[in-house]
Amino acid sequence: MNKSYLETMPDENGFFGKFGGSFIPPILEKPFTDITKAYLELKNSPAFIEELKYVRKHYQGRPTPISFAKNLTEFCGGAKIYLKREDLNHTGAHKLNHCMAEVILAKYLGKKKVIAETGAGQHGVALATAAAYFGLECEIHMGEVDIAKEHPNVARMKILGAKLVPVSHGLKTLKEAVDSAFEAYLKDTENSIYCIGSVVGPHPFPMMVRDFQSVIGFESKEQFFEHENKLPDNIVACVGGGSNAMGIFSGFIDDKEVALYGVEPMGKGKNIGEHSASLTYGEEGIMHGFNSIMLKDIDGNPAPVYSIGSGIDYPSVGPEHAYLKESGRSKVGLCDDNEAVDAFYKLSQLEGIIPALESAHAVAFAMKLAKTLPKDKTILVSLSGRGDKDIDFVIENYPIPNTKF
Repeated sequence: MNKSYLETMPDENGFFGKFGGSFIPPILEKPFTDITKAYLELKNSPAFIEELKYVRKHYQGRPTPISFAKNLTEFCGGAKIYLKREDLNHTGAHKLNHCMAEVILAKYLGKKKVIAETGAGQHGVALATAAAYFGLECEIHMGEVDIAKEHPNVARMKILGAKLVPVSHGLKTLKEAVDSAFEAYLKDTENSIYCIGSVVGPHPFPMMVRDFQSVIGFESKEQFFEHENKLPDNIVACVGGGSNAMGIFSGFIDDKEVALYGVEPMGKGKNIGEHSASLTYGEEGIMHGFNSIMLKDIDGNPAPVYSIGSGIDYPSVGPEHAYLKESGRSKVGLCDDNEAVDAFYKLSQLEGIIPALESAHAVAFAMKLAKTLPKDKTILVSLSGRGDKDIDFVIENYPIPNTKF
């Protein structure tokens, strides 16, 4: 019997083709070996599986539903648009799916503290939530630019008991937050664990976070049949590091008739520093301990990046996304700031759902895609998070439309 894609990828060294791996300083080799060993033991443990099932059902509120976006579909006039509602997962985004599991792993390893970076703040909120639930200390590193943009999530993290560390160097956004969190972790690998917030970083994190997020895809596959009695024709998800996208893709990678679209942020333009479209404009390179596709400056270093969505302004991308694109299994979509804001308001006013700006990138691309397809085709969008965190920023910079669409 042939093994499924998820059973064969990555290889034992954490590579998806030539992408992935573990490029870390010697001081981290033992901690990461311990994490890998513990995860491989835990993932097949009935006790762990049962605990995760319990938490997801009775604490997170899973399964999250799939909603048919009837009004948005009629507005676009083409393919039917469905939404996988990760905005209804506890804490308002998909991030809790892997954070609860990562904190269980931390307890299994005897750690007292979890450390992480955050961009939009959703990973920080989710990890602070998981740490509170399981009784661990939590330290979150966040760029000063994102702290100013995402004030509601900053307040939530503090209320939940997390220590927030502002990052003031470089562009003061997600990449610098990762750098800062790694440095903090290096100082105390004995008592702490770095809980990476996406399908990035050294092995085993791209595999581990994908596996924990795959619940999105497996739920979606079963639920979509309730609506259409068949698989969706297209899956659309925003991609920064790519955790929500790999989560929903995981349920459909082996179903070749389902097209997979990872939507990248085009920001303000095509010049370096104006976007975060790594898969579109990047080249092979190593950063933050893994080999993938990254945006580089003229010296070959990680380039400055930008997106209106703080959670997707990252100069690289999960190695599995690089592999899926290169192998032809996934396609890349693009969405700029203005398109994202337009989708933010349209989904809000047509469906009564306020999306996160990151998720709005996927909605915007789905709207463009729907208009090119016949009405009997379907698109399933990973609505990765809700927009509470973005409301103040959006209305201050992009006035609410005077007329309903």
